[in-house]
Amino acid sequence: MASRMNGKRRKLTAEFKTKVVLEALKEKMTLAELSQKYEVSGTQISTWKSDFLKNAHVTFGTKNDDENKVETETQRLYSKIGQLQMENDFLKKVLG
Repeated sequence: MASRMNGKRRKLTAEFKTKVVLEALKEKMTLAELSQKYEVSGTQISTWKSDFLKNAHVTFGTKNDDENKVETETQRLYSKIGQLQMENDFLKKVLG
């Protein structure tokens, strides 16, 4: 872990973490070997692996709350647009 000797913390990307976790899941190398290879503690790799497995279901279509709110609001707005279009058409016939 020589690269961390300078006192600066590395910013690890999601891509890097995913790569490490996928290697850990393959179980071709021990945590100690992965730790040495990627200069990350074995505990950190275990935490990433656990988090990854806990959230794997998200990959297969579970929508988060924000996505559900946007979809609901979009449906509400389309409904309102339809209602207003019908009212507009009615008024054109009555007044026109």
